[in-house]
Amino acid sequence: MDDNASPLASNLMVNRKPPEMILPMEPTPHEFKPLSDIDDQPILRFLVPGIHFYSANSDMTRQDPVGVIREAISKALVYYYPLAGRLRQVSDGNKLAVECTGEGVLFIEADADATLNEFGDLRPPFIGIDNLLVPNSYYGITNCPLLFIQATRLKCGGFILSWCVNHTMCDAYGIFQFLIAVSELARGFEAPTLLPVWERHIFNAREKPRVTHGHPEYECVESNSTPPFPPFSNGVDMVERTFLFARDDIAAVRSHLPPHLHNCSTLDILLACIWRSRTIAISHDDDDEVRIIYPVTARSRFNPPVPQGYYGNAFAMCAVIARAGNLLRKPLHYAIELLKENKHTVTEEYMKSLADFMVTRDRPQLMLSKAFILADNTRTEFQQVDFGWGKAIYAGVATVRLGQLEGMCSFCIGSNNEKGDSRIMVPMCLPPKAMEIFTK
Repeated sequence: MDDNASPLASNLMVNRKPPEMILPMEPTPHEFKPLSDIDDQPILRFLVPGIHFYSANSDMTRQDPVGVIREAISKALVYYYPLAGRLRQVSDGNKLAVECTGEGVLFIEADADATLNEFGDLRPPFIGIDNLLVPNSYYGITNCPLLFIQATRLKCGGFILSWCVNHTMCDAYGIFQFLIAVSELARGFEAPTLLPVWERHIFNAREKPRVTHGHPEYECVESNSTPPFPPFSNGVDMVERTFLFARDDIAAVRSHLPPHLHNCSTLDILLACIWRSRTIAISHDDDDEVRIIYPVTARSRFNPPVPQGYYGNAFAMCAVIARAGNLLRKPLHYAIELLKENKHTVTEEYMKSLADFMVTRDRPQLMLSKAFILADNTRTEFQQVDFGWGKAIYAGVATVRLGQLEGMCSFCIGSNNEKGDSRIMVPMCLPPKAMEIFTK
């Protein structure tokens, strides 16, 4: 295991041009498309930031990456035209729908006074990240763009693409699918290989809702209440660092587990290790109920399966709950066993029950008190997004400083070291003292 201890360089100088709207290249339908009852839950009403770093390509010296990407986005929005619309509150005021207005996505062209090498080992926190993302003064959830993109040229001939997407529109696979479409069109494809599918009704509540499963992730929190964020989320300076887990690290932990857990997944081990270490770092009382929350995809759990081109949210938030004292004093395999017991909860019926639960309980807030969310993005291969300059050197989450979720949410990001060996990055954001304890 390694952590990102290298010092950050001086401020990154970025010259941005004024923002523009990229419209679909052809006329698109003007219509309202309701989001699913999974899409518009309160916890997803925020923007997810991603970033891709690309090196120079000698075969592309006559091409401008910003111009190529701008044109490809315009072409892709013909197929993904809801992303060029605006989110509206409809019916009871708590339900969301996209008005497909064709107004476009917000785009900024920029140039940075830096080379790719100056960014060092690419992992969050990135040098000058605030200058590489569209300024947050443009952000919003309703009645504004659903996607914000900045393309930044580097002095070396490489470039950086960043994006912030409204999570109610897409999960990680959904935005990846859109970016793959943009990259294919940038490379001269006539149309995306995989065409988008809307069909948000798949994840809607039934005509006669019936909650058939427990949903403790939302326990005791009403939709009109303030989310119970931890005390360090406001007014406390936070430290962001990335921890690296190589195969050998995971194998070493697995070797100390009881025989019946030797086949547990890498994700189980990571979830357990990070949950336990963070609980120690936060110094919870022994009797505190602490929870790890992690998204579980439902794409393959429907019969028939969810259509391959579906780009909406197709997952459930699953929670494992334990007393802090038990988590700290019992061996690591205690946490892993809790996670394994919960692993097969998500089924088609579970998702229908969750949608019914959302509607009958007026879309409750996720229970975030003494909780930590860890999403596994290792299977969403953002590095494969190739606009003609080759695969990204790094592609994934741009930062875990996610507004009110700061310090409460992170991601597992797949990457390779300089030798090509696979590893998993986990950025963490904690108060300084807690970060010291977590690192130990």
